[in-house]
Amino acid sequence: MEEFHKVRRLPPYVFEQVNRLKAQARAAGADIIDLGMGNPDLPTNKFIVDKLVESVQRPDTHGYSSSKGIPGLRRAQAAYYERRFGVKLNPDTQIVATLGSKEGFANMAQAITAPGDVVLCPNPSYPIHAFGFLMVGGVIRSIPVEPDAEFFRALERAVAHSIPKPIAMILCYPSNPTATVVELDFYRDVVAFAKKHGIYVLSDLAYSEIYFDNNPPPSLLQVPGAMDVSVEFTSMSKTFSMAGWRMGFAVGNERLISALTRVKSYLDYGAFTPIQVAASAALNDPDADKHIDEVRQVYKRRRDVMVESFGRAGWDIPAPKASMFAWVPVPEKFRHLGSLEFSKLLIEKADVAVAPGIGFGEHGDDYVRIALVENEHRLRQAARSIKKFFGTADETLHNVVSLKSAG
Repeated sequence: MEEFHKVRRLPPYVFEQVNRLKAQARAAGADIIDLGMGNPDLPTNKFIVDKLVESVQRPDTHGYSSSKGIPGLRRAQAAYYERRFGVKLNPDTQIVATLGSKEGFANMAQAITAPGDVVLCPNPSYPIHAFGFLMVGGVIRSIPVEPDAEFFRALERAVAHSIPKPIAMILCYPSNPTATVVELDFYRDVVAFAKKHGIYVLSDLAYSEIYFDNNPPPSLLQVPGAMDVSVEFTSMSKTFSMAGWRMGFAVGNERLISALTRVKSYLDYGAFTPIQVAASAALNDPDADKHIDEVRQVYKRRRDVMVESFGRAGWDIPAPKASMFAWVPVPEKFRHLGSLEFSKLLIEKADVAVAPGIGFGEHGDDYVRIALVENEHRLRQAARSIKKFFGTADETLHNVVSLKSAG
């Protein structure tokens, strides 16, 4: 039977192939060290869990909640933005709570996109950045990730050669998957470009608090006038180790926030009220900075162990300045295979799972994404297994055929 129209518009979900192989290996008894999915393994702080338990005991919290977020939660997010970035937000008109940043992006796409609308999206990039717009009939035009002069030349070409003119551009810094970071001057140039061409900017700031060089990533909204054209998406998943709680926010331009709020009001009743209450407590916690720094230090130690141990195994890892990911070139010996086949080999031969770069866009195929979601002992174990695999690859891989050449 023919696929449904919207399903046909989606490219194959390449991560499913890796997940299937990983499940098969585990079913056969393999101890797979999973560095693929960015699923935090750190526990949510006990006081946040306690607040959830306290709130869930109250029967008045069990009904439908507020789709845009309870007032206390939106006020807490506004207070966080003022503390962290010096940005003042109106909790009633410039903030909406989302079920994680992923849902926020998908529903923003639904809110603002007409069939055929062009959106500028980094390549490689987190899949929902492109897929959310593809699912509602939008057209994606790729732009670079690196914040250099070529980035703005590519923007100018995209505007000049796109019919119709692009309606929005997507940014993600610190980048998922590449861990690229930017300075505020870059955002100033982005805002100037967006205003010149009448384009909205949708910024994914999910990794704002996971940084390693004492240089906190800025918010796009710190730029004067950015609120006229921009919305920023944040998440509590990584900052507070609350991934499964599905708590995020969209903040910024009132017209865009209003459109997102209206679409969401038809689709959901918001997160369970006790989750919103606990999230408010997390954001308002006077010791929040200390707790966040503890999480940050865990990821920094893991980053350092990964860079050192994988390097000794023969795989040089560029040390990320931020995020919980490393964006790593496929070793030269295996590059002809492509990132998907290399990722499969790591599972089969080294019991290590990573995310193939091709899953983030065609420009990612020479890379894999490695997530810092296992402890230091397991990272060293992964490095030993990879070293052993690399050492025997010439003898064991003579019959592996590249998908690229086979095509």
